[in-house]
Amino acid sequence: MRFRSVAGDDLGAVLDWNVTEPVVWIPADRYREESAAGRLRPEWTWVAEGDGGRVLARALWWGRSDSEHPITLDCLSVHPSVTAPATLAAELLAAGHRAFAGRGAAGPPSYNIMVPHDGPGGDRAAVTAAVAWREEAARCAGLTERIERYRFEWTPQAGVPAPSTRLVFTPEPDDEAFVAVFREVARGSLDQETLANVASMGEEAAARDDLEFYLDCPGERDWWRMARTPGGELVGFAIPSRTPYNPNVGYLGVLPGLRGQRYIDDILGEITRFHAGLGTERITATTDSVNVPMAAAFERGGYRVSETRVVLSAPAA
Repeated sequence: MRFRSVAGDDLGAVLDWNVTEPVVWIPADRYREESAAGRLRPEWTWVAEGDGGRVLARALWWGRSDSEHPITLDCLSVHPSVTAPATLAAELLAAGHRAFAGRGAAGPPSYNIMVPHDGPGGDRAAVTAAVAWREEAARCAGLTERIERYRFEWTPQAGVPAPSTRLVFTPEPDDEAFVAVFREVARGSLDQETLANVASMGEEAAARDDLEFYLDCPGERDWWRMARTPGGELVGFAIPSRTPYNPNVGYLGVLPGLRGQRYIDDILGEITRFHAGLGTERITATTDSVNVPMAAAFERGGYRVSETRVVLSAPAA
């Protein structure tokens, strides 16, 4: 078996590929679009070749257009003829991880296994099987940390929320003010990534990491808002943002002492109103499956689950 990245002139076998399992995958037309934008690249596209150069597995790592190294594994699949898909896939991932490390990557990219919410035909047994061997492969390749997330979507059919009568939203140009609220809302957070970052970095470094992440997103910095009562008391913040594909609910939070009063509904409503005011037809958002209050707020706000994501990553160093 040979494991290698592809060259620009031998993408044929990678593009001539079909996945019948109930997971989100990258077909040829999307690969070409992402490749043209620099988010999928030949050096991040890996295959396992059997006898005669037959492609038996492929792994497609994704990054932003300006990324030096890939950020996530977005598509992993094995030919149906392979009797031990997890074993072959794990070897393919390990080969890719070694190559990325050799080019200076700090650690292996995470892996997003994406499943449409209802699954094609509603066959939950098929979904479970498709996810199971992929999780096993990822664990064998060192991606042992697991988070399950829900992807939500809002469309205009859900209606635009009315303006808040309890909160006032104002610009805040001082990045340090956002570092301070990022630090505060992390206390008692139910978001698993936030908790992991605070545990590994400390509150201050995790808050600054959040700041840099959202500054680096395609959304505009002047979209960010602080949320206060009419009397001026700080309640939380709203960060409407964008992914490379859609407007999204970037980050929002309520200060710990003010939780439980559904201020999150007002803040989410403001983000929805902001994007809707720009004429968007779809707003996306994600939250961990264990963050029940946030998921409930999305549902109250007219967002519906479109996808479940299993996010697998290496333990923090």
